[in-house]
Amino acid sequence: MTDVTLRTAKFGIGAIVRHKIYPFRGIVFDVDPVFDNTEEWWLAIPEEVRPRKDQPFYHLLAENSETEYVAYVSEQNLLPDESGEALRHTGIQEIFERDASGSYRMRDRPTN
Repeated sequence: MTDVTLRTAKFGIGAIVRHKIYPFRGIVFDVDPVFDNTEEWWLAIPEEVRPRKDQPFYHLLAENSETEYVAYVSEQNLLPDESGEALRHTGIQEIFERDASGSYRMRDRPTN
């Protein structure tokens, strides 16, 4: 059995973040306490920038200057985005609502 020490995620749902290396930013819509993607995905990352698996990983509605997409990013590669610039990702309206202070919170979802 492997001993995995879970850390508290640095960013919560609705946090606006940017990547440390690549020019994109996004909003967190889910958090995995440790890596939870395929080994193939992880190995496709160049070894010199491949993140550790024993840290939180974030699902982002991400965007760069050209496109919008969903990204899966390790905590070590994220910083808070303090630009104050609005996000344009079309998926944001479906998941989040923005309050008067400019913060995002998840929309109330009807339960079955």
